[in-house]
Amino acid sequence: MVRENFGGFQLANLFEQELQKQSVFLNRDAISQHFIPKELPFREKQLKEISSILTAALQGKKPNNVFVYGKVGTGKTCVVRHVLQELQEFKQKSSARVESCYINCRVHNSKYKALQKCCKEFYPSENFLGYSAAFVFEKILDFARKNKNQVLIALDEIDKVKDLDELVYALSRGNDELEQGEGAITIIGISNNVLFKERLDARTKSSLCQEELVFAPYNAEELKEILKQRVEIAFKPKSVQESALNLAAAIAAQESGDARTAVLLLLRAGELSDKESKEKVSDEEVKKAKSKVEEEVIYNMIATLPDQEQLVLYTIALLAAKQKPLQKITGQQEPGALMSGEVFEEYKRVAKKFKESNVSARWFRAYLNELETYGIISTTKSGPGMVGNTRLIRLNPEASKVKESIEKEISG
Repeated sequence: MVRENFGGFQLANLFEQELQKQSVFLNRDAISQHFIPKELPFREKQLKEISSILTAALQGKKPNNVFVYGKVGTGKTCVVRHVLQELQEFKQKSSARVESCYINCRVHNSKYKALQKCCKEFYPSENFLGYSAAFVFEKILDFARKNKNQVLIALDEIDKVKDLDELVYALSRGNDELEQGEGAITIIGISNNVLFKERLDARTKSSLCQEELVFAPYNAEELKEILKQRVEIAFKPKSVQESALNLAAAIAAQESGDARTAVLLLLRAGELSDKESKEKVSDEEVKKAKSKVEEEVIYNMIATLPDQEQLVLYTIALLAAKQKPLQKITGQQEPGALMSGEVFEEYKRVAKKFKESNVSARWFRAYLNELETYGIISTTKSGPGMVGNTRLIRLNPEASKVKESIEKEISG
């Protein structure tokens, strides 16, 4: 299709021009962070462990609750969703009464929203908006009771649920209302934060009877194999140089062992190659993509942090944005450094402003350790020239961008 401009020249339709451009991609979706491949290399052990636990559901018995931990990009969500898909496929060939529901708790971040999502999955033709949480929860129990279903509820980023204790307690204690043989509810919790359970009330923790799995970060060789698998289905043959693939894997391994970072690096590098009309993805494109991807990964990671951890980070960003260099007794300066005691006192004021209860000094230190593990902050001992013995905190990303990112999360 062509069109005529005012000068009488024939021009192709804008979208036609775009579609006719050469691309290094064969299936761009296969290199996205949301793609779940059919094979999950280096997670065979975790696949077997989770499937072994959930096999009880196929026998009409309640499986133990499962909690899966690990940093961002360690394959937690992919593994759980893969197991649930396999379970549903097997169920079609058998007489097993098993139903599952996957919930993204960043979106459905309250007990009510999570229960509503469940009901929508189990009763797709019905609308429960406006009904109470108690009514919606009773409908879930009825779904298990009347159909004798083993109900598996996967809660991804479970720590993002604001009234988490109420949700977990309701789901775990809901089984007390179901007679033997009437079905049961099993929780599969996924979290980046191993400490999230400490937020739960003692009675809730005692009712869980959980199995726990920790996913370790990938190393450079593992990331290389994961990228090879993706490249074969996402890119045209021979369009990604071996050295570019190795570099993307090495950068991701050095930064965090995060498969999402590695995948995102190749995606952005491929986009740069297309933009510059190149036939191959080389080291040059990976290097150019690195700074943009690092920024994306950090802000994505910030969005996954628990609310209290976000408040601690928000406080650091607030102070870092207006802080003058720390002055030592010796006259030396510590640019960009914040004293942990000062941050803790400001954090308590920030928590009050947002109508949140503040955590103890012990939990504050634990959150600092988590943030340092993620590479968002770095800490050092104050050393000579400072009054007392304190911990100095430095924010690695740009303070204004961190502040803006968290404000969006809080307001959302």
